Amino acid sequence: MAEECLADLIALPVTMEVLESGEGLRESIEIREVGDGRDEGGDDGALLGVALKIREPTDLWLLLTDRYGEIELFGALPKGSASKVVRAQEEKFLEALVEWLSFALKEELFCESCPVRSPPLFVPEREASLERFLRPHLPRGGEVLEICCGSGMATQTLKSLGFRPWTVDLDSCEICLGLKSGHLDPTRAMVLDARLLSRFISPRKFDAVVGFMVGLIDAVNWPLWKDILTSSAELAKDLVIYTTYTEREAKMVAEAMNCAGWCGEVVANPDDLGIYDQWAWVGRRRR
Repeated sequence: MAEECLADLIALPVTMEVLESGEGLRESIEIREVGDGRDEGGDDGALLGVALKIREPTDLWLLLTDRYGEIELFGALPKGSASKVVRAQEEKFLEALVEWLSFALKEELFCESCPVRSPPLFVPEREASLERFLRPHLPRGGEVLEICCGSGMATQTLKSLGFRPWTVDLDSCEICLGLKSGHLDPTRAMVLDARLLSRFISPRKFDAVVGFMVGLIDAVNWPLWKDILTSSAELAKDLVIYTTYTEREAKMVAEAMNCAGWCGEVVANPDDLGIYDQWAWVGRRRR
């Protein structure tokens, strides 16, 4: 890929340089979306990306996409004499992009050195407690998004319940640890500010959006957390679950979500550890 991270797929700094240079236009492959009833051999279908054959400094195929960008770059892109068209479902295309970026992160392709070598923290007691709490709430077989996933400790609970969740966190080192440990799925683990998710994923895509131990929330960082929680909830069809450490935090979440068009309840979830997920807000979209 031309860009090094999902956020760069919005601004497209490298992609614009490549297109301005005129590299690779003699040989290209268009990736177009497959749709219901569409002629597989036709030229219709949304343009997901373009692969260009680059000759210098070495022969390689470079994938460009403006699908998630702020501006459209490929509308006037001329076809080379050797242009071809291939088809893909958009969700599979996004998974492929995410998988490549996960590979690059895990293999430290863009890192000068790795600051953390120890395995990620895992607390079995937390997984068991969280599983008991979530089991009656989450729809079986549904698509789940977990925001602020860290290295994937709580993600293991979702996997134990039979889900294959999409996960997102802004901390690339935490995501990297989760990938190296096998806690996170490389095709569904994203390094991204959760407030930018709507650039890549359509509203109400997921049966449930969850966030575990959101916070610690205080007066200073609350505006940021409020934006993260309310914007992420827009990707849920009907169900949102956010857990916190304190009742105060859960009540702050409840008030913000109520103003954003959700209704729900603050639920106590104490356990013997007394550390993780002690309170939760469980909400439904207001009809």
